[in-house]
Amino acid sequence: MIFFAVMELWYLLTGVIFAALYSGLIWLYRLWFNRLKPFEPGNHLLQPPVFFSVIVPARNESEVIEACLQSILQQQYPSASYEVIVVDDFSTDDTADKVLKLAASYPQIQLLSLKDFYKDGSQLAYKKKAIELAISKSQGSWIVTTDADCIVPPLWLHHFHAMIAKENPVFIAAPVMFTNNGKFSGIFQLLDFLSLQGITAAAVSAGSHTMCNGANLAYSKQAFEKVGRFSGIDHLASGDDMLLMYKMKRAFGHRLSYLFSFQSVVLTAPMPNWKQFLHQRIRWASKASYYEDKGMLLVLWLVYLFNATLFGGLIASLFYPELFYNVLLLTGIKTFAELSFMLPVAHFFRMQKYLLYFPLMQPFHIVYTVVAGWLGKFGSYQWKSRRVQ
Repeated sequence: MIFFAVMELWYLLTGVIFAALYSGLIWLYRLWFNRLKPFEPGNHLLQPPVFFSVIVPARNESEVIEACLQSILQQQYPSASYEVIVVDDFSTDDTADKVLKLAASYPQIQLLSLKDFYKDGSQLAYKKKAIELAISKSQGSWIVTTDADCIVPPLWLHHFHAMIAKENPVFIAAPVMFTNNGKFSGIFQLLDFLSLQGITAAAVSAGSHTMCNGANLAYSKQAFEKVGRFSGIDHLASGDDMLLMYKMKRAFGHRLSYLFSFQSVVLTAPMPNWKQFLHQRIRWASKASYYEDKGMLLVLWLVYLFNATLFGGLIASLFYPELFYNVLLLTGIKTFAELSFMLPVAHFFRMQKYLLYFPLMQPFHIVYTVVAGWLGKFGSYQWKSRRVQ
């Protein structure tokens, strides 16, 4: 009995230390996020307008590619000032046919096929190869990337143009948000992604670009070439966004911007089921060891260790039920701290109503954080019907 009492006290003390550090970090994120002011385009425009090359890598996206391209074509931006390059990544469905059908009516759309340049199975970083190929064929001075399952807003390119004119950056990250598919797993993903987007914005407010998402990025083609394109990170299946951002940051210092505007939010659907969601998060976690930002790595370790402490406590409480109350206390502290941060973030993204589900998601969030973090480092995942080790 003395042994279990000592173990319970040790667990509580360790958990309280992690909870205090974690809560302090989350409150800092809240403070930083609340300092952000929405971007106002004003009259900051260049003449002639910036010519954008919008790049859309696509693999087996037959069901969504048309909606994505139609949203791009509805831009409130001169149609003569942008092109859309879709790169077909060895699709086995009729993705390419649907792109060609639209291209027949809209001359700014063109299709490239990776199979005309590479042999399937010869690469690991297919998406990076698709982007590099498209850039080599592009006419624009600025590259904009999104994913084939995304819907972009009408003022998307206009706002990128205004920020280029106002701040003279070489790299611009912008917000992305999940839609709600009506499933429990979909709401869970929405809330989880909402927190990630909030942290992205908060880090920018604190003076540090640590995260971004390839579904909503813009960068100077000249800067992309200057940093050597994806060289040095082209052996990784993921990382066409954040790892490229680190290269830009190393080469150009503070010439990175964040387009904090609700009218610039790109929408994408969550993964349709838990299995695909887990594979997505393992893919994201797999690049963590390549992050150059040491502060970001410390944050990831704190988040992982705190969740691992809670997860371990849940398992141990099956054999020592008294421990469950400590787990419940620490989980309550975690939930309260996170909700305080999520409130302003949800307000910005117009997602306040989904916070009602937030406390119910905590057990799932704890488990997935531990599992995805571990498998991202030591496991493998499947993405777009490809197995990645």
